Amino acid sequence: MKKVSIIGGGIIGLCSAYYLAKEGFEVTIFDQSAMDDGCSYGNAGMIVPSHIIPLAQPGMIAQGMKWMFNSQSPFYVKPRLDADLIKWGLQFYKHANAKHVEKAMPALRDLSLLSKELYQDFAKNNNSFFYEEKGLLMLYKTEKVGHEMFLEGREAEKMGLKVDYLSAEAVAKLEKGTKTDVQGGVHYTGDAHLYPQKFMQFIKQELEQLKVEIHPATMVQDFVFDKNKITKIVTSKGTFATDEVVLAAGSWSPLLAKKTGISISILPGKGYSFTLKDKSHKPSIPSILCEGKVAVTPMNNDIRFGGTMEITHTGDTKINKNRLQGIVNSINEFYPEMKIGMPEEQETWFGFRPCTPSGMPIISRAEKVVNLTFATGHAMMGLSLAPATGKVITEIISGKTTSVDTKMFQL
Repeated sequence: MKKVSIIGGGIIGLCSAYYLAKEGFEVTIFDQSAMDDGCSYGNAGMIVPSHIIPLAQPGMIAQGMKWMFNSQSPFYVKPRLDADLIKWGLQFYKHANAKHVEKAMPALRDLSLLSKELYQDFAKNNNSFFYEEKGLLMLYKTEKVGHEMFLEGREAEKMGLKVDYLSAEAVAKLEKGTKTDVQGGVHYTGDAHLYPQKFMQFIKQELEQLKVEIHPATMVQDFVFDKNKITKIVTSKGTFATDEVVLAAGSWSPLLAKKTGISISILPGKGYSFTLKDKSHKPSIPSILCEGKVAVTPMNNDIRFGGTMEITHTGDTKINKNRLQGIVNSINEFYPEMKIGMPEEQETWFGFRPCTPSGMPIISRAEKVVNLTFATGHAMMGLSLAPATGKVITEIISGKTTSVDTKMFQL
């Protein structure tokens, strides 16, 4: 039985482990954290086939320039003189064009729809993680943003997705949980959502039954090679022999890739979220408040608000109050009856989303190292794309034809 070592115990690593173990591989996961708090835990829990336009898109540069100097804005690049940041920025600039978006959209759609199908399979057997299909509402307050949302909706329709365009009255009819102050909304009826923490508990239990070995609080320090093949993984808890390696370490992937002599460009996009428990008065449909780019997700009896994308580095562990204030302001502007205050620091979660300059995840074999496969760079789409990524990684390692075309996900 072939041994596969997965570096990274976030949702991408866990889903990869699930499908690999199902295929008959002997799977071990290594993660530097205690595996109880990472991007996969505090995210907005959305499964979004509607998100087919990558972060690197036309207009993002100009918009980013405007936002960059406003610390409360949705997208913020921490200005610093740093070679990685400059390299990433130049690559991002190169990808932010219509041609890239055109190629990216079908690839993201197919991966997304596969993921949704796989989530449906999980939920059929045991929906302990509150998987629901209520769609996603893109709510807007201004004509300008409304027009942008309309154009995005049209693109999604061309891709075969179902989209409803709603007036303020139609939004109020649909969103009965609380009052909305909006000009209108675009409803992607095929999107879904779940409770991330509960899904992580569920998938870990599944892995236990599949006899997957998990090593939390274990730092991967180095690799032992035989020619262009990794034979052993050196960790803080000992050395482990392996036949295959999957690198799914999110924002920490470049650091580990460097140890194999491969350079990948990923920067962490810091995002924040907070969850209000047992709220009976709350929005009932997952939404994105477009002007502030704030995600709103009802999760059983709770409600989670998340947002901001701050391109930074993994050492940046301070909670930026200004960024949080931007999220709170947006919520109160869109939902006048919610009256949300600033969350306490201990109630505020943050995580690093691994952002590639192309806005596309990396799901591919390494060229230089024959038994290394990358599953990283999913930005804010990690939860949405995790099952599909895990399945495709398993197909790549098994030498099977992949369920979706992976041309756009190459390194």
